[in-house]
Amino acid sequence: MAQDTLRGTPEKAGYVLEWHDEFDGAGLDLAKWVPYYLPQWSSRSRSAPNYQLRDSCLVLQITEDQQPWCPEFDGEIKASSVQTGLFAGPVGSRQGQLQFSPQLVVREAQTNVRLYTPQYGYIECRARCCATAGVHVSLWMIGYEDVPAHSGEIAVFEVFGKDLAEHSAVVCSGVHPWGDPALSEAFYCDPLPIDATQFHRYAVEWTPRHIDYFVDDQLLRRIEQSPAYPLQLMLSIFERPGGDQRAPYPREFAVDYVRVYQPQGGYE
Repeated sequence: MAQDTLRGTPEKAGYVLEWHDEFDGAGLDLAKWVPYYLPQWSSRSRSAPNYQLRDSCLVLQITEDQQPWCPEFDGEIKASSVQTGLFAGPVGSRQGQLQFSPQLVVREAQTNVRLYTPQYGYIECRARCCATAGVHVSLWMIGYEDVPAHSGEIAVFEVFGKDLAEHSAVVCSGVHPWGDPALSEAFYCDPLPIDATQFHRYAVEWTPRHIDYFVDDQLLRRIEQSPAYPLQLMLSIFERPGGDQRAPYPREFAVDYVRVYQPQGGYE
């Protein structure tokens, strides 16, 4: 696999480009992204990301003075994340996306929005990861959850800084069912001969029957299950306590683009 893949053009043979962000503007496109991480469980102020638009990339950052996004329920984890949808019930309810703890309640009223929630397609991003221990980055997809069982997750890729070396990386990907009884846990971590601190392409082809996972156009595996409802996109960098405090801040996750394609003629 190449150590730094070229950006390439948005065209993909046999597919139609349905949605994309090349991050070429002066600021984050708020018609495409909600600039918070699951704010219903915390607040918009605590869950707002640190980021820059730099060199035609979205650079999500964890800064030295950044506070944990939801200390009551998620400990000292810091997060900078953007998402393409937001759903939550009324304040005091337990209704909302990604219920990672049974104690969660909606703490701040939110405006529900579906900016982009595809069902199936070829989803690709080109990104550069962070090699600091205690940090991990991800492109992932979760259900909108206006129907509670529509809560499955597709992890397009997840990379932990502790697993990176100059010429090798461990790239994780798979499916998490959360509250979807039709899905089962299928999550894998693959050692690959790449320098993930350089740009690489990470992708899934999500079909009605299965999900194929790719790095730099090479197939890693096929998972023979598929969420049967729309999912929203999530781009995230997280920092957990106990990582490498000698590494300089900010910790950064640079995303060159996110593109979603549909096959000409659709899926059978």
